[in-house]
Amino acid sequence: MSAVTRPKRLVGVSTKMYFGVKQTTDYVEKLLEQLPRTSEVFGAVDVFVVPEFISLPAVAGLLKDMRIMVGAQDCHHEDKGAYTGEVSPASLREIGCKIVELGHAERRRMFGETDEITGKKAVSAARNGLIPLVCIGEKTKGSIELAVQECRVQVEAVVGALPADSELILAYEPVWAIGQPEPAAAEHVVGVTSELRKMVEKREGTTRILYGGSAGPGLFEKLVAGVDGLFLGRFAHNVEAFVKTIQEIANAQAPQL
Repeated sequence: MSAVTRPKRLVGVSTKMYFGVKQTTDYVEKLLEQLPRTSEVFGAVDVFVVPEFISLPAVAGLLKDMRIMVGAQDCHHEDKGAYTGEVSPASLREIGCKIVELGHAERRRMFGETDEITGKKAVSAARNGLIPLVCIGEKTKGSIELAVQECRVQVEAVVGALPADSELILAYEPVWAIGQPEPAAAEHVVGVTSELRKMVEKREGTTRILYGGSAGPGLFEKLVAGVDGLFLGRFAHNVEAFVKTIQEIANAQAPQL
């Protein structure tokens, strides 16, 4: 039995708009205290934090030269221009961002963002040296087959637009599981993400697949056969919970063929 060849594991947390600037910086400072740059976990897992926009410069300053990546929650599909209120991917890169979250279910539902728009934003992110973290997921709870069918359209819109050698992160977040007390069942997640991996297996660039949607401590070991990490929200807004999750992901046994 040989271990499945997988990219380096990845785990991140998004604070959305739950935190203000001070609470965000306090969170990051506490995280740095508990995960110093010499921590062994960084040999096994990449870590990132995605705060809301106004906190980004402060967080980027705190994490400068550290081994924790900074992500933004969205970007525009153009580098510059008359787009009042939008945020340029070039500016995000300039302040130290390495990842940008795109296509979240809330962006799609509240702001009418389509698969085409998400694809354009992914291209702009890659063009500016950012890694697009694209959220995908089915709206209604159902079978694995129906979930894969709905996700395929979302994946193809991004993969078809991106350069084949660019890095990509897919965050599988079933819409029906977001904000719920429990995540989707492990069997469902592994079934869907295993099919997602087949969709991107011919890409030249590294593609990592995460699970989000009420993710938290104690979950990764159940999903390790299908995912490369987790993308967490409120269940990691406590630093100790996030650190525990990072350690779990770093220490989990690799899946076997």
